[in-house]
Amino acid sequence: LRQHTGICRFTKDLDIFLSTEAASEALICLRKHDFVCEVSDPVWLAKVRRGDYFIDLITGMSNAVIAVDDSWIERARPAKVCGVDTRVLAPEELIASKLFVTRRERFDGADIAHIIFGAQGNLQWDRILQLAGDHWELLLWSLVLFRYVYPAYTHYVPRSLWRDLLTRFSRGIETPAPEAKFRGSLIDDAMFAIDFEEWGLANLLLDHRASRTKIRMGPQRA
Repeated sequence: LRQHTGICRFTKDLDIFLSTEAASEALICLRKHDFVCEVSDPVWLAKVRRGDYFIDLITGMSNAVIAVDDSWIERARPAKVCGVDTRVLAPEELIASKLFVTRRERFDGADIAHIIFGAQGNLQWDRILQLAGDHWELLLWSLVLFRYVYPAYTHYVPRSLWRDLLTRFSRGIETPAPEAKFRGSLIDDAMFAIDFEEWGLANLLLDHRASRTKIRMGPQRA
């Protein structure tokens, strides 16, 4: 976030984004070098520590809708972190990684707005739209928030993108799909638990998580 907005936050750990396959290989390597490793959630998160130092290996979003692949790494930007030359997520991937972070205890909509503002709209919007995929409404939601917060900078979002998303939205209002499934659990399976636990609606979270390749740590070294 600091690389793209100048906003600096103190954090207890370091987030490293990588593909599921790369995460599994990294865990094998790190265990050989006596790091303490655990797979906290095989769908998206592993944790590594040594002494007072902690890192998170992140392979996507916890709902399994958005997954890190090699293109994320290839598009990453050069940066220096703790004096080490490395790369950080491009702003487009960073935005995508925050689209579903809308929980009561954490909301990343402000981060998305700051990234757009910091970039002055100079983003690869087609890439962001591609990453959002079928969940483009969350991108529209984020852009509406941006416009509310920065009304004088509405032009940072291309008019063609506004028209595209608003046309899609209007079409969905005019001709709603009666077979469309409930998607609340993809946002927060706690806040929307009553919908699928008591009201009989679909729990798409289970389907998405079941379809994802899982992080594997391999056998413990003897």
